[in-house]
Amino acid sequence: MVEISLEGKVAVVTGAGPNIGSGIALALARYGAKVACNDINADAAQAAVARIERNGGTAIAIPGDVTDEEQVKAYLRKVIDTFGRIDILINNAALLGGKGVLDESAEFFAKAVGVAAMGNFLNTKYVGRYMAENGIRGSIVSISSSNGWSGTAGVIAYAFHKGGVNNFVRAAAMDLAPYGIRVNGFTPTAPTPDNPDLIAERGPGGVLDRPRANGLGGPTGDESWRRPSRWAGPRAPMVPMGTTGTPTDIGHCVAWLCSDYARLITGCDLVVDGGARAKNFAYAPAAREDLAGPLPLIPLDVTGELDRETL
Repeated sequence: MVEISLEGKVAVVTGAGPNIGSGIALALARYGAKVACNDINADAAQAAVARIERNGGTAIAIPGDVTDEEQVKAYLRKVIDTFGRIDILINNAALLGGKGVLDESAEFFAKAVGVAAMGNFLNTKYVGRYMAENGIRGSIVSISSSNGWSGTAGVIAYAFHKGGVNNFVRAAAMDLAPYGIRVNGFTPTAPTPDNPDLIAERGPGGVLDRPRANGLGGPTGDESWRRPSRWAGPRAPMVPMGTTGTPTDIGHCVAWLCSDYARLITGCDLVVDGGARAKNFAYAPAAREDLAGPLPLIPLDVTGELDRETL
């Protein structure tokens, strides 16, 4: 019988903002880990801590810039000084949004790639060194995206750095395997937010429900030569299971990947996307009402008043 427990473990989650990062941080806490929540926005880091604490977990905020080597070393030292160790690292910090290759600025492209590249590198380097030096056979998970495996219009910087994350995971896994430290990737795709605070602020639904006019694949100008880069009509249920899931679904799986039950899994990518990546280009979706859908969501945020059947 598999009963996931992260009791006695300490986790660091970068980019613990209100959506995927907060969901993973909450899941790790609910499975027993003490969690350090990082974000460049101190309020976002503290909000993730508050969510964990009101669900009975233990957490601290460690705000800081994941691209700044001294800041990374400082907030990791705070984790060790507070909780005594680090067993788990989740590299989630990333810069979202952007434009397509015809319109993206060099400034945004460099910044987005830098956050992903340096965030994954610096945190993995210093957490990996700490684990190796102290004989901790820990787990490191870098959050990728479906955009790192297949092409999507309108997010050229995001696609570039998420693709880089995928091979960073494989290379780092080889570097750290001799120390018993596992490094894996995790690929979600546009989950439906289920953080009550985020829903209260922005309303229900996510990016697939409210695509930005000039962001994810939308037209960016009125020149005569412009061509649409994304279908703008009614969205068919293109995900085979009928839903891309939620950060809670992601959290359950990341917690398992960080547990001792996954002791031989390294250099791999775990996909939670309702079958979106697996389908062929000629996939013909059924009508939503004809889909059975997944099993009901097992909630982690027991303080949130959400209609679980709709997620």
